[in-house]
Amino acid sequence: MNQKKLFIAPLLLVLAQMNAQQTVATSGGNATGSGGTASYTVGQAMYTTSTGTAGSLSSGVQQDYSITAFLGTDNLNISLQVSVYPNPVVSQLSLKIKNTDVKSLSYQLYDLSGRIISKQKISAETTSIEMGQLPPSTFILKVLQGTKDLKTFKIIKK
Repeated sequence: MNQKKLFIAPLLLVLAQMNAQQTVATSGGNATGSGGTASYTVGQAMYTTSTGTAGSLSSGVQQDYSITAFLGTDNLNISLQVSVYPNPVVSQLSLKIKNTDVKSLSYQLYDLSGRIISKQKISAETTSIEMGQLPPSTFILKVLQGTKDLKTFKIIKK
């Protein structure tokens, strides 16, 4: 009888471990409105995000993978020309701005979890952004005038 218990106990532990890696979602879908689209899952028990120096890791049923920029109509008379190079970048990213006064502009560099990596006022037509210390990943660079987004770039760091 003890041999059966010794055989059944590890078998139950293995089966419990296999079942622990599942999620049963009762419902889900996409909700669309005038402000954008949101995806949802009903029944997801937990969602976690871990961030470290090498990047970030998210667990859960749904993973965000799209970036959507909503454009306003406030900036129709600005003839702003903004470029970033090289993209993908290894160590130094150049931000070049033409046809506007750069004194009122700034930039913010975000990781994909929305954390600000660096921000700075723009003081010249060409600004160098140091990215050599950052891990290989995708970043978002926003050019701002005050609190208003003027241009957004997706930057790939090798």
